[in-house]
Parts: sequence; structure tokens; C-alpha cells
Amino acid sequence: MARDISPIVKQSRREGYALHPKATKVMARKSAAPGQHGDSRNKGSLYLTQLREKQKVRRIYGLLEKQFAKLVAEASKTKGQTGAVLLSLLERRADNAVYRAGFAVSRRAARQLVGHGHFLLNGERIDIPSIRLKPNDVLEVRPKSKKDTYFANLKDTVASTSQPAVGWLKADAGKMKIEITGSPKREEAEVGINEQLIVEFYSR
Repeated sequence: MARDISPIVKQSRREGYALHPKATKVMARKSAAPGQHGDSRNKGSLYLTQLREKQKVRRIYGLLEKQFAKLVAEASKTKGQTGAVLLSLLERRADNAVYRAGFAVSRRAARQLVGHGHFLLNGERIDIPSIRLKPNDVLEVRPKSKKDTYFANLKDTVASTSQPAVGWLKADAGKMKIEITGSPKREEAEVGINEQLIVEFYSR
């Protein structure tokens, strides 16, 4: 399974966006992009602005370039505003749902939990983080995994993540279950995203 294993703090500084809780403190001390020249070069370029927004969103949700471009292409062929559709597709990923439910402290951690086969989707074991969820789907920790130390302390994890509530899923840490109750709305996506810049980047 291909994945980006570059340091998450370095990625966060590059994008000017905390991609992981541990990046927040570091960025408070080092706000500039990594490297000798930081982010001082090519300021004002529309192309660079579009590129950086695309890279930021791609890294927020943990996708490689080929995966992200394919998703943008799908969104452009789907009825509705391309940018809003793209964000909805990203939010409906299984790993993102696990993160949104507070079952993991970051999307990277959620991706690992799903990839290691700790979850059942509608009763069937899954290990593909990109599986797209739909209303009435149920994600739950498989019985064998409930004995693991991580899931035994799941309530503490949920309490520490402080994820904002979203209307399209219902999480129950006690039952270790996530129910998909609807579809993500634009305002429920990650804050600070300008999806129009991404659409413009791929429309060049």
C-alpha cells in the first residue's frame, strides 16, 4: 500500500497548516516553511497559490498525487459544484470517518487502524482506508481487536481528540461503533480550505 511517510511536522510547516496535533507546538515556534529560504520565494504567483492549496488538502487527507488527481477527475464528472463534491468524497473515506469519530488522534493513525484490519464494515472485515462510506453503513471495531490495549482505552482517546460534531455520522465509543447517518456538508469539511483553487489548478 503506497503512502507518504515523510515527517508530518515538516509537511505541516511546508503547508502552513498543522496536519497532526504534535505539529501545532512546533509551528508556534517555527512558522516558516522548512529550508534555507523558507516560503519567501515566488510569493504572489497564482500558480504557486493553487499548488500549495492542492498540496495542503492532499496532505490533510493523506492521499498521494495520483489518488488525489483521480478523485478530482471523478468530482468534476459528478453533478454539483466540483469543489464541494471533492470535499464530500474525501470526507466519506473510511479512515476519515474513524478520525472524525474521534477513534484516532490523526488521519494517519486512523489510516493505520483501518489498514491493519481492525474494523468491520456492515459486518465484513476491511483493510482499505479509502473505502467510501454511504448512508446507513456501519463501521465497528471487530471483536478480536476490542481486546487490544488501544481499543480498551478508546473512551480516553475520544475524550482527548475533541473532534467537532458532524451531522453525517454517529459515534459510540462504548460500543466502538460508527453509524453513517447522512452525507457530509461543505461546512463540515476541514476548516481553512479553498477548494476553488484546487479546481482551478487542475483546470489549467
